[in-house]
Amino acid sequence: MAKQSKELNWRWVWLGAGIILVLVFFSVRSLTRDRLQVRAVQVTRESIESTRSTNGRVEPEENFEIHSPLATTVKRVFVQEGDRVTAGKVLLELDDIQARARVATAESALKSAQAGLDAVTHNGTLEQQQASTADVTRARLDRDSAQRDLNALVKLSANGAASAGEVAAARQRLDSANAALDASQITAKGRYSPADMARAQAAVNDAEVNLDAARDVESKTTVRAPIAGTVYNLDVKQTDFVEEGKLILQMADLHHERVRAYFDEPDIGLLSVGQPVLIKWDARLGQVWHGRIERVPITVTTYGTRNVGEVLVRIDDNDGQLLPATNVAVTVTTSTESNALSIPREALHVENGKAFVYRIVGDQLKRTPVTYGSQSLTQAAILSGLNAGDWVATGSISGQPLQQEVPVKVVK
Repeated sequence: MAKQSKELNWRWVWLGAGIILVLVFFSVRSLTRDRLQVRAVQVTRESIESTRSTNGRVEPEENFEIHSPLATTVKRVFVQEGDRVTAGKVLLELDDIQARARVATAESALKSAQAGLDAVTHNGTLEQQQASTADVTRARLDRDSAQRDLNALVKLSANGAASAGEVAAARQRLDSANAALDASQITAKGRYSPADMARAQAAVNDAEVNLDAARDVESKTTVRAPIAGTVYNLDVKQTDFVEEGKLILQMADLHHERVRAYFDEPDIGLLSVGQPVLIKWDARLGQVWHGRIERVPITVTTYGTRNVGEVLVRIDDNDGQLLPATNVAVTVTTSTESNALSIPREALHVENGKAFVYRIVGDQLKRTPVTYGSQSLTQAAILSGLNAGDWVATGSISGQPLQQEVPVKVVK
């Protein structure tokens, strides 16, 4: 009997201990829930800038590419990459033997064409003109002789001393002589037709064009700087052989450049001419250049896997350190709200298209609807729903979700 009583007492002890543990668990849970530790910030007024960032490439406003005018060798090089030169400075020389030979050939062809045009214009060469005069004289003598013969036979025929056949033959010879005289006179006066004149003039025109082209090639064998600027790409060295059309060098004024930036399609509608832009280059850490949008996209193109619009950015404070074709980071400020109510973006919640915050009233969270405007990378502008000085929760220390009317303790 005593043994049974002892076992019963132990059962009550274990039951009581279990009840105590359950009460402790729920008490701790209740206390923890009642005092959720949160981070909070006070609503303040400040300027909020909404920005969009992307990548871009630097390009000169005026880029000058110099190509070889013919297949030849590089004779001499007078500059190196990075050299800043004045307009007109000789940069390099190409072997010009072939170019000079082409000029000589073109000059000879032009002289020949001009001689041909002169001959057509003056009805032939001097030799041809002299031959034509001799032909006319000879034909006139033949005609006069035929006329005399005919006259004599006509008189003889009247006396019966010449037959009618002889008179007819003499008359035919006179007709032939007249025809020959007419032909020689026509040739002497107009040897060439209008078509001949047009062909001769066209030959002269073609020869002049060919000579101009040959002289242009010859002049380009001495490469001069078209502007004052920097030689940023030199692709040849002395004695190199270059094909016709090969890119020899590139130069530009590096103080007059722009950035071609590539903005994703959803951001295009936020862009407008004149918006301020910040430009950064990884090769110059800590340095920032400023500019403004000069041209907004006029179409959407494919850039890798992205659909983008190309934006041209004028650089306002270019110091010549940005090299052409370098990749840069571009950030444009699309809007600015001055003296706006501001909260951290993590304090702003959007659910089913409706924005709200958890405002701290007393020691409890109050879900408060708000409307918001511009957003920077870290802040959001509140247009309605909050007042300056209000406290809003940004999140809990434990990671638990924030809920309406939960008691909280602000941890600083």
